[in-house]
Amino acid sequence: MTSNSDARARLLELIMELAVVRGKVTLSSGKEADYYVDLRRITLHHEASRLVGQVMLELLDGAGVEFATAGGLTMGADPVGTALMHAAGDAGREIDAFVVRKAQKSYGMGRQVEGPGVEGRDVVVLEDTSTTGGSALTAVEAVRRAGGNVKAVAVIVDRDTGAKERIENEAGVPYLFAYGKDELGLDD
Repeated sequence: MTSNSDARARLLELIMELAVVRGKVTLSSGKEADYYVDLRRITLHHEASRLVGQVMLELLDGAGVEFATAGGLTMGADPVGTALMHAAGDAGREIDAFVVRKAQKSYGMGRQVEGPGVEGRDVVVLEDTSTTGGSALTAVEAVRRAGGNVKAVAVIVDRDTGAKERIENEAGVPYLFAYGKDELGLDD
């Protein structure tokens, strides 16, 4: 396992190299931006994914957040939760991952939150990045309906577009991020 400062520095290099795309783009929120941070190029990358788990675990530990399981709304959060679960396992810790479907299943067990279960457990909601906070808030609501105790929301990159304030106000939990847009040279 890489040292925390080395992991953080290397992940930042990889984000800058692989994930920052400059040019006009429309974000999932419908807003336009002059750049896009495509974090799936990181969370699904052979080297970067391991670093994501280490950096996110260190972020949460450093903030004193105690939790038993981590995940979020499917697609963006899935590889982040898996990376964190594996980093915790490498450190001898038992942290599970979960996936929140965009809508509750109408068949089978009818679950919206999939995995070992969140009921009665301390949970961290994850996302790769957030613009408005909408995906994370959807996940927070689903986890709470499933009986989970949401302790925090954590993202890899914060775009500084209001997600932190919205999540902290509406969900009433801390919003943590590993990197700000200033660290990526994305100041407007």
